[in-house]
Amino acid sequence: MRVRLAVAATAVLLVIYLILPLQYGWVLVRVGTPVAIMIGIALFVLPIVGAWALFAEILFAVRADRLARRLEAEGGMPTEEVPVSPSGRIDRAAADALFPQYRAAVDADPENWRVWFRLALAYDASGDRRRARWATRTAIRLFRGQPAITSG
Repeated sequence: MRVRLAVAATAVLLVIYLILPLQYGWVLVRVGTPVAIMIGIALFVLPIVGAWALFAEILFAVRADRLARRLEAEGGMPTEEVPVSPSGRIDRAAADALFPQYRAAVDADPENWRVWFRLALAYDASGDRRRARWATRTAIRLFRGQPAITSG
């Protein structure tokens, strides 16, 4: 719940931050000089890109959370205990040792969103956030009935 509140607060702050360029863009467009108008138009584009990125990230998080809740309800979440440091960080060496079994499960059943999501969790535990997001996106695509993209 705390994470959701933090995400919501961050999203609200980002929306406020995205409104400011619109205001300054309007002021510059009203100045009327060609350079001011061009800068003003550019300032209109920034909030559009920012809003799209915010929407895409929230949609990704909602879909990934939906998969996690469903997999947990089915009893399919990984059950291995991975040691953690006193600070709460996962021991990467232990997480890396578990990784091959999740990769093998994906190789054996590449059209199953569950094995892709477990692979994403393994990547995340190993600290590889880029591949974790890629595997999560693949799991989301498969869950929604779309084909997997197998390069990452």
